[in-house]
Amino acid sequence: MKHFLPNGDELIIRPPEINDAAALLASFQRLTAETDNLLFTHSESLELDIRSEEDYIHSYLDNPHQLLLVATVKGRIIGSINVNHSGLHKKAHTAEMGIAVERPWQNMGIGRRLITAMLRWAEGRPGLAMIYLHVFSPNEKAMQLYRNFGFQECGRQPAAILLKNGAYADLVTMFLQIKPLP
Repeated sequence: MKHFLPNGDELIIRPPEINDAAALLASFQRLTAETDNLLFTHSESLELDIRSEEDYIHSYLDNPHQLLLVATVKGRIIGSINVNHSGLHKKAHTAEMGIAVERPWQNMGIGRRLITAMLRWAEGRPGLAMIYLHVFSPNEKAMQLYRNFGFQECGRQPAAILLKNGAYADLVTMFLQIKPLP
């Protein structure tokens, strides 16, 4: 999918290819360096290698119940969205979403476009009725984006996340019912 950003750049949202592993890893490492809103620390992200990233991409490409999309500008990966299905029968109607956009590219509608693309995919999955996500409580901007799509808070794990500054944050669970339950 091609879109134009407010700055005139062309945004492309697409599934990754195996040869995107180095670029996807580099984007993830940039993200962990610039934000405290991801579970991985920057030092943990530096322990990953291209082979593990190739395996990560394969895990999505080889599973029709999971989704990974990358956002690219001028050929550079600057964000991604993923949907993970547990594979468990009792949770077959649910999946978990994760999303990240590099800081220089935020506030340009990229997150909104990634979520829209993900929801189109999810709505076409038979049996998938609910999307869940987890967000750190200080990340109000992200929570507002999710609320704009109809996600609702359904729980909090108090002090579940230790931030860089030594403070603790709640881990907020949100969900969106995309289809009626059978």
